[in-house]
Amino acid sequence: MKIFGRMGAILLAVLGIAPAFSQSTISDVRTPPPPRTVLFVGNSFTFGASSDVWRYRPDSVEDLNGTGVGGVPALFKRFSEQAGLSYRVALETEGGKTLRFHYEERRALLDRRWDHVVLQEYSTLNPDTPGDPAQFGAYTARLTQMFRARNPSADIRLTATWSRPDLVYRDASPWRGQPVTAMGIDLDRAYRAVVAATPGVRAMVPVGLAFNAAIGEGVADADPFDGIDPGKIDLWGADQYHASTFGYYLEALMVFGSITGVDPRTLGAGEAAARDLAIAPETASALQAIAARQLGVKQTR
Repeated sequence: MKIFGRMGAILLAVLGIAPAFSQSTISDVRTPPPPRTVLFVGNSFTFGASSDVWRYRPDSVEDLNGTGVGGVPALFKRFSEQAGLSYRVALETEGGKTLRFHYEERRALLDRRWDHVVLQEYSTLNPDTPGDPAQFGAYTARLTQMFRARNPSADIRLTATWSRPDLVYRDASPWRGQPVTAMGIDLDRAYRAVVAATPGVRAMVPVGLAFNAAIGEGVADADPFDGIDPGKIDLWGADQYHASTFGYYLEALMVFGSITGVDPRTLGAGEAAARDLAIAPETASALQAIAARQLGVKQTR
């Protein structure tokens, strides 16, 4: 006589009628897979300098340098928890440094198996020759080769950064006098070229274009030097170089959506990190929508 599933098998065992578990019953008891690992490598644009994101929930991530940083990786972790996803998140960051520095000086910390790797280059690509992507491309290739030697299926992505108002409106630079969005477009183009030229790099996360979209859609102010228009946010910190809490929140949404494939809008207006960081619900929703559109997520009803 067939008794109801596993509980039936247990009942029969208690009555001495049958073994407690058949082979098929035992195979139904599975250990959940371990969390997937994510490593962030970058500088102050990754650790969230000049904002409350810098020291946000540092205990939720592993700072390989032991400096107590939370940053964008901690926001990613917070988003993933709310989405019911399991990731173990680590970061290796150093302010003002290029990927060359991370490869040459921190390779011993980085050279292990990772499931996902997010690489972020210096804000002008090369501090000595702004706009020149040659060194960026060379060290992206070396890091990619190293990571994929440990895990041939490692998912490696590049985070394309944003325009700097200080270089557009004030300081000498290749972008001085151009629209504030121009630098972001140039950086995006360079990152895409590096992705195309580097076997093993899967994708580029267009954070700079998301900043441009926030400006174009009237969510963010285009020129923080002349004050912030009513009803708009400032994507940059007080130095008009690093991002503000809003800017880093948008960056984290972009990386989250890119890696996980989850629509950032599903986090909702009451998203926990936005609440922690005093980002208004309507602003959180607006930034989530911008991230979704930049990632090409289709609107759902």
